[in-house]
Amino acid sequence: MPWSTRQLADLAGTTVNTVRHYHQAGLLAEPERLSNGYKQYTVPHLVRLLRIRRLADLGVPLARIESIDDLAPGEVGSRDDDPNSVSSTLRELDEELQSRISQLEEARTQIAALLAGGAPAHTPPGFESVSAGMSEADRSLIQIYAELYRPEALADVRSMVEAADSASRRFDDLPADADDASRQRLAEELLPGLRVQLEAHPWLRDPAPQYQKSRSETRKALRDALHEVYNDAQIDVIARVERLAEEQTP
Repeated sequence: MPWSTRQLADLAGTTVNTVRHYHQAGLLAEPERLSNGYKQYTVPHLVRLLRIRRLADLGVPLARIESIDDLAPGEVGSRDDDPNSVSSTLRELDEELQSRISQLEEARTQIAALLAGGAPAHTPPGFESVSAGMSEADRSLIQIYAELYRPEALADVRSMVEAADSASRRFDDLPADADDASRQRLAEELLPGLRVQLEAHPWLRDPAPQYQKSRSETRKALRDALHEVYNDAQIDVIARVERLAEEQTP
């Protein structure tokens, strides 16, 4: 007894829209119709639909299904050195799946680190254990640093975040209308920590080699980011502490 489109879809464990899509793609032949226009699917249609679904479930692109559906590895017309052969297609799919598995495993590792550190989900890799204690401004900067700096530099940035002291926290809380004396005092308090970091990470004096993108593009992005996430008083303190460091450099 012939089947309707819905009955065929139910038998194959798919949907009417999927059956229609396979018709449009030229993968499934249109069946005969009754005088009232209803389609009449038969066993060959069901077999064909099940085969299409099997290949699609394996990840075979719809555009490749017709060319490999009737061949098995090793059959005539299915040479292993033919890029369109079944064997080549299956090996290519296997490599893609292995890559996806590796990506999923890495994602699970990173999710575990985010959960363990109580960090926001958007935290870049490597900063999961320190992100929770950072200000929102610093989190924003770290997001940008992760795109602009090389991994080695990011590891140093992480160590600097870990070394943040009470002066760093006062910097985070500095209001935009802080007076001149407060700004100068905070700059002087931040100076010793900056000197330690400059000694531990000499590249901070000339960070350009650590950029992943062009020097001009990176510098502009960093400059714009600083002025967006920090208020005027904080920007002024950064400039003051940098001047103090330069003045005291032998």
